Amino acid sequence: MISWGISANSHDASLAVFSKDGLEFASHSERFSGVKNDGHLNKELIDYAKQWGDPERIYWYERPFIKTIRQLRAGQGWNYKENNIKRYLNSYGINAPISYTSHHHSHAAAGFYTSTFDNATVVCIDSIGEFETLTVWEATSRGLKKIYSQHYPNSVGLWYSAMSQRVGLKPNQDEYILMGMAAYGNPKRLYDDVYNMFERIDGVDIRYKDNLHRGCLRWKKHLTTQQDMFDIAAATQKTYEFAFEQILQWAKKNTKSNNLVLMGGCALNCSANHLAYKYFDDVWIMPNPGDAGSAIGAVLAHTKKHMPMDHAFLGYNIEGDYPVEEAISELKTTGIVGVANGKAEFGPRAFGNRSLLADPRSTDIKRRVNDIKQRQQFRPFSPVVLYEHAGDNFEGCYNKFMQFTSTCINRKLYPAIAHVDGTSRVQVVHKDGSGIRKLLEAWYEATGCPMLLNTSLNIK
Repeated sequence: MISWGISANSHDASLAVFSKDGLEFASHSERFSGVKNDGHLNKELIDYAKQWGDPERIYWYERPFIKTIRQLRAGQGWNYKENNIKRYLNSYGINAPISYTSHHHSHAAAGFYTSTFDNATVVCIDSIGEFETLTVWEATSRGLKKIYSQHYPNSVGLWYSAMSQRVGLKPNQDEYILMGMAAYGNPKRLYDDVYNMFERIDGVDIRYKDNLHRGCLRWKKHLTTQQDMFDIAAATQKTYEFAFEQILQWAKKNTKSNNLVLMGGCALNCSANHLAYKYFDDVWIMPNPGDAGSAIGAVLAHTKKHMPMDHAFLGYNIEGDYPVEEAISELKTTGIVGVANGKAEFGPRAFGNRSLLADPRSTDIKRRVNDIKQRQQFRPFSPVVLYEHAGDNFEGCYNKFMQFTSTCINRKLYPAIAHVDGTSRVQVVHKDGSGIRKLLEAWYEATGCPMLLNTSLNIK
C-alpha cells in the first residue's frame, strides 16, 4: 500500500511517501517549485512522488475544521472553503481517502517514532496548530499520551515570530536570522522591556499581556537603529531561553523519562537547545522538526511504527558519484565549491548533498560566501567536521544534524565558521561512507584541515 503524508496549504509544504517497506521519499515543495518556503503543493513534486505509485490513502498533518474555528475566533474570518482539504487535494489530481491528525500529535509522532528511544518525554513548541501552541507528552511502547496543552493566543512561537517582524524580518520564515542577530546585541539593555510583554512565565503557564498574532510593530517604535535591532534580538533570545528552561523544568518534574524529544518550529533554536541537557540525559530533535516534518509525523501517528532516522537524505535524487576530486580541486583554487549530488536533504539544513562548501581557514571566505548567497554580512556559517576531530576543535553539544551551538576552540585557525560570540553550529560526520565523509577525508589528507564551511546551496 502506498500512503502519502502531507503538510501544506499554509507554509513550508511537504510530502512524504510510504510503502509497505517504510519511508521512501520526503521533500519540501520549495525544492521543486523554487519558491522559498512555498506553502502549497505543485505538479512537479506530485509527479516525482508518483514513481512509487498513486497514493491509496492521504494522512493530513492537522485538523482543518478545528483550525477554521480558531481562525474565526482570531478574527481571520470564516475560512472553511480555503481549509477544505479534499477539494484542495482534488485540485492537484489527488483523490485518495484522507485521514486527519491534530497538528501537535503530528509533531510528537514525527519526533518520537524517528528516535531510538523506547520511552521519552516529548515537548512540542511552535507558533500555533489548531488551538495548541505548546504540548507535553509521555511516549512509551503503548503510544503517545498528552499530559499538557497550552492554547492560543498564548504562544512562545507567535511571540518569537512577532519579535522577528519587529526587527525587520519575515515572520514564519526568518526567526533563525533573529537568533543570529542576538550575538551582536546587549541582552541586558532591553531585557526587562521584553520580559514585561509577558503576564507570567511560570513553568508551562506562559501568558502574554497582548495577542501578538498580528505582530508588535508598534512596540518601542522609537527604537530604529541597527544596534537597536541587535539589542531587541538579544533580549528576545535571552527571554526565550528563560521560558524554554521553565518548560523543560516542568516537563522533567512531571514526566518519568530521562529522554527528551523536542519538536515544533522552536526546536530549530540551536542556540537554546543545549539547555535541554541540563534536565535530560539524552535529547532527540528530528532533522526537520517544524511543520514540514509533520508530513512524516501524520503517517507515523497512525501506524505507530518506529523508524529511527540516522540521516536526512530523503529527497530528489541526482545520480552519480560524489565529486570528491573535482571539489578538492576547486576548493584549492578558489576556496569555494557547490555540490549537488545524491538524495536531497529533508529539512532546513544542508548536510553535504546540496551544499555550498568553503575553506574555513580564510578570513575573507565569510564575506565572499555571504555575497554569493546575497544575504546580510552578520550572518554566520556552520562547519562540517570529521567526527574524530570535533572534540579537538569544539566544546559543548554537537551532532550530525546541526541542532546545537558549541564553542569554537580554535577560532583564529577557522575564522569563517565561528560566530561573533565564538560559537559554531557544528555538523559532525561519522565513518558512514557518505559522499561528504569521503570529501572531508580527502580534504584533511590534502590540507590537514578536518572541516569545511557548509551552507545550503541557494540564495536568500
